[in-house]
Amino acid sequence: MNYSKINNEDIVFLESLCGKDKVFTEDSINEDFSHDELSGINQYPEVLVEVSSTEEVSKIMKYAAKRNIPVTPRGQGTGLVGGSVAIHGGIMMNMSSMNKIIELDEENLTLTVESGVLLMKISKFVEEHDLFYPPDPGEKSATIGGNINTNAGGMRAVKYGVTRDYVRGLEVVLADGEVMEFGGKIVKNSSGYSLKDMIVGSEGTLAIVTKAVLRLLPLPQKTISLLIPYPDLAQAIETVPLIIKSKSIPTAIEFMEREVILVAEDFLGKAFPDSSAAAYLLLTFDGNSKEEIEQAYEKVAHICLDNGALDVFISNTRERNEAIWSARGAFLEAIKSSTSEMDECDVVVPRKFVADFIKDIKTLQDEFGVRIMNFGHAGDGNLHIYVLKDELTEEIWKQKLNAVFDKMYAKADKLGGLVSGEHGIGCAKKTFLQRSIGDSGIALLKRIKLSFDPANILNPGKVCQ
Repeated sequence: MNYSKINNEDIVFLESLCGKDKVFTEDSINEDFSHDELSGINQYPEVLVEVSSTEEVSKIMKYAAKRNIPVTPRGQGTGLVGGSVAIHGGIMMNMSSMNKIIELDEENLTLTVESGVLLMKISKFVEEHDLFYPPDPGEKSATIGGNINTNAGGMRAVKYGVTRDYVRGLEVVLADGEVMEFGGKIVKNSSGYSLKDMIVGSEGTLAIVTKAVLRLLPLPQKTISLLIPYPDLAQAIETVPLIIKSKSIPTAIEFMEREVILVAEDFLGKAFPDSSAAAYLLLTFDGNSKEEIEQAYEKVAHICLDNGALDVFISNTRERNEAIWSARGAFLEAIKSSTSEMDECDVVVPRKFVADFIKDIKTLQDEFGVRIMNFGHAGDGNLHIYVLKDELTEEIWKQKLNAVFDKMYAKADKLGGLVSGEHGIGCAKKTFLQRSIGDSGIALLKRIKLSFDPANILNPGKVCQ
């Protein structure tokens, strides 16, 4: 791709627009902006700009379009597939300063925010008003723009759905700098193609999200969690379809193994409520009365005990629930701290095949002589599987990683699964997406990309490019 290189004239323009203190080049660009959280892909932008308004984003895109300069939008950089890495250099727009909560509309149950608002800030703000934003990705320090760009899911997806289900409207800046609004506070819409839903999950390759109108729900008044130990992971996973079939659907159904719990205990410096069993299901139920929740969880508890569970530990206070779920939220960082490097398979398969997939993963660990750790959202079939480098040389690590991933994604495809449940494709998983949807699928994605961004300057090299 023949993009223009940044020159002094470009720097002068950006400084005149955003201020000299908001424009960074060469050694003044912090190393954090050369990579994301995990992908192992490193590349500095030629210039980093902290934007503070839709107007600035629009003017930068108009300028970049005229100069044929690639632009990479970035939030907190918590992604895992290189989606926010400026692999073609150019301009990186740091959206984190666009962090205003604009409006809470309690009559329409919506919250309007700028794209740089943190997920944790949204949750805290709406709960103070007795309201609830259901999407619950593990990384609470991510921006809402990042969540929208990857259609993030999280632990509560089994009952409440994913980010796309809670985006009512978007303000976006297109590749040529035009500002557009898709959707709004409306509940229903059959007015042509749903461009809003096309933007959600597009990883910044079609448009830059600057504002979002989010759908809210009334805050559930009661929450109870169950920690359920099993003698092995297969029995735990095989119970999940029975739980779903019972129609007493929990808010979340997570699975984990003792190995991951021990790593988390070491990382956090505190004990998990129980770490004696080989595997666990972690379930949460919410509702507006204790009686309503008890009726649901008692039914599920009996299903688990009848299908091999060793016990059922009930956590019925906010403090205990937070202790359990904060540990669950630390699993990724704990695993990361236990090895020299790692990569993730964020595969999603039909729920009834989760147990089959996990059994295959166990054989790969022995077949290739690598350490593999996993946990995930058993309730929606989204698995997070980490292949760890440990003491392997770089050459052997790459060989083993590619071989393990080839088999993982081939198995997922055979089971009717897909490449990514919630972390996206970025530049790290493009090969596996190609294999999954084929040449025709990739060609269709490229045509969509071309219609939004004819010059391919918006986050180029990601998803299908």
